Amino acid sequence: MELQGKIKMIDETKTYGNNGFRKRELVITTEEQYPQHILIEFVQDKTDLLNNYKVGQGVKVSINVRGREWVNPQGETKYFNSIQGWRVENLSQAAGSGEMPPMPPAEAFEPANDFNEEEHDDLPF
Repeated sequence: MELQGKIKMIDETKTYGNNGFRKRELVITTEEQYPQHILIEFVQDKTDLLNNYKVGQGVKVSINVRGREWVNPQGETKYFNSIQGWRVENLSQAAGSGEMPPMPPAEAFEPANDFNEEEHDDLPF
């Protein structure tokens, strides 16, 4: 699945436990009629994917939805969901990648001063 929006917050990478589990959180704000602030977790080596991004950038994030069951000390079963990111794409780069650059204004071109309409050329058009 994918989510699109602007980066609202990028947290620092945090390390947990003795085994060095790493986690980093990203919040994006969707751009729709009722914008949503979506928390996305990046874990282990995926935390580095966020190094080149800044607040305010438009991104497309590839995600997986994860679910977990937990039984508390009173014997009640609880369920938790998380959204894990595994790829981030900069939307401003993606939007311009297949397009031609804009045409320079006419003033950027020098006029042809030595043009003679009577002169024959060998161009086929």
